[in-house]
Amino acid sequence: MQIASYVRAGGTPSYGIVLGDAVIDLGPRLGGRFPTLRAVLAADALAEVAAIAQAAKPDLRLSEVTLLPPIPDPAKIVCVGRNYRGHAAESGVALPEHPMLFLRLVNTLVAHGGALVRPRQSGDFDFEGELAVIIGKGGRHIQPAAALGHV
Repeated sequence: MQIASYVRAGGTPSYGIVLGDAVIDLGPRLGGRFPTLRAVLAADALAEVAAIAQAAKPDLRLSEVTLLPPIPDPAKIVCVGRNYRGHAAESGVALPEHPMLFLRLVNTLVAHGGALVRPRQSGDFDFEGELAVIIGKGGRHIQPAAALGHV
């Protein structure tokens, strides 16, 4: 199941299920209880979203929306640097003993198909694969066996 956040024509933000070149708009269906995709994840309501996906017909063409970052309103964005051998080797540095954490700001997120802005000081972009993990359900002192229930 592919889920996206977007802006509908007229500037109304929403989120929905992407089915090929169409979208089932969840905003009108769930917006009263879950105004954003982030709220859906925090409420652990993906099963409800999946049930809607099984029964609903698409409302919009994908071309009728402007995609946003998947979670356009994250509470925080924590990144891990130099977390694989190849990147450390290409940088000419050793793997760190502990994870190197750094933060990103919300205004640095770019949606699928969005424009990347290269700073004037840079000659090119540094391309590398990225993996995003969205922690949708909070917690503290979570047991390892229960950790994936929060992702």
